Amino acid sequence: MRMVGLAEIKEAQSRLQGIATRTRLIEFHHPASASRRLFLKPENQQPIGAFKLRGAYNKIASLSEDDRKRGVITYSSGNHAQGVAYAARALGVKSVIVMPQGAPAIKREATAALGAEIVLVGPGSAERQLKAEELAAQHGYVIVPPYNDEQIIAGQGTIGLEILEDLPEVETVLAPVGGGGMISGVATALKLSKPEIKVIGVEPELAADAQASLRAGKIVQFAADEVVRTIADGLRTQSIGAINFEHMRRYVDDIVTVTEDEIREAIRRLAANPQTVAEPSGAVAVAGFLFRRDQLPATNLNVAIISGGNVDPKMLEEFLRG
Repeated sequence: MRMVGLAEIKEAQSRLQGIATRTRLIEFHHPASASRRLFLKPENQQPIGAFKLRGAYNKIASLSEDDRKRGVITYSSGNHAQGVAYAARALGVKSVIVMPQGAPAIKREATAALGAEIVLVGPGSAERQLKAEELAAQHGYVIVPPYNDEQIIAGQGTIGLEILEDLPEVETVLAPVGGGGMISGVATALKLSKPEIKVIGVEPELAADAQASLRAGKIVQFAADEVVRTIADGLRTQSIGAINFEHMRRYVDDIVTVTEDEIREAIRRLAANPQTVAEPSGAVAVAGFLFRRDQLPATNLNVAIISGGNVDPKMLEEFLRG
């Protein structure tokens, strides 16, 4: 299997100039800040409110002119859907998105507003993928996978390059894990630049397939009715991608899990600053830092990635009420 290299991530960084926002680190103050400083990488500040724009644009921009004319299709619960729709519109490409019927309305409506054609299916991530593959075969669309793709990984890896530019002395980076696209890219960028940096994945206890896979040394798949229990809708993937798994095995140091209550508490703390408002999926890395200290490296300079901020206002209000 071909591994993504640093040159590909830097090429993606060049493509994304003027498209993706160059998000700046924000220091997050907490009771143990003196010995454990935490900086946030606020990908909630992207034009679509999430990091997914990076990989989606890099993938579509790298397609041939003939492939772009065919149109693109993807399968996503929300943020990747918006990333593909935004990138396709920017590049003048038709986009079709297969989404679960239970996707948050805020994400569904935002995707439609970007001009994408939406096809709704059931809750399972495997079901979404099968429908997208079926439509691609029927209409000739090019599939833009949410995570299991080298160009997607390279695009997400630009987050790692930016962290190093802003905080060269960083010791530990925590990233959310769903299908594994972000952590694959970020870990690759960091480890190939500075191997001593620790890279830790964080995922919900209720959808801990990535941790199970890393522990088992092979991809472990969870049932759809299991992973839908977590409030972190962007991390409800049933298994990580095969390409992602190889990058994670090589470059990721560990994966920890957090409870639903810990995710809610992280959301509440992040909401104190309008710049760091996070959706549940976007808050898991911070939850891992706050509540899994005994499982993390004892480092002073840490970064947690806020992967997205597309939280339903009513849901956020409920979280803040506690």
